[in-house]
Amino acid sequence: MNSNIQTQNRQDRLPQRQEGEPDRGGPFVVPPVDVFENEAGITLLADLPGVAREGLGVRVDGDSLFIEATAAPDAPAQMELIYGEVQIPSYRRQFTLSRELDASRIEAALKDGVLKLSIPKREEAKPRRIEVRVG
Repeated sequence: MNSNIQTQNRQDRLPQRQEGEPDRGGPFVVPPVDVFENEAGITLLADLPGVAREGLGVRVDGDSLFIEATAAPDAPAQMELIYGEVQIPSYRRQFTLSRELDASRIEAALKDGVLKLSIPKREEAKPRRIEVRVG
């Protein structure tokens, strides 16, 4: 596992609901996530099928990154869903961020049910080349 980000899947480590946030109590799905690293930082891709921007919450609290989402069936206009296969439309995932990462500069994008988070490294944590002089 990468030393820059750690995952925590236990429900008892999730934050308490903040005032004004929807109640997302009850069962949830831990979404699959791919984590990539390069010299610039970490890219996290989370699969959140059926989630619209309005049903997505991403936040940082201290050194913890939280992803919470609710999927909503995309029903055609003038129609009502009477049967659906999705039994647990809520997603939750928590990560612990290393101090090398700059949580204040996280960028997020949601496209086709995939959440992409770009988490840059702090400037002082990026690799740098040191020039050696002769003489």
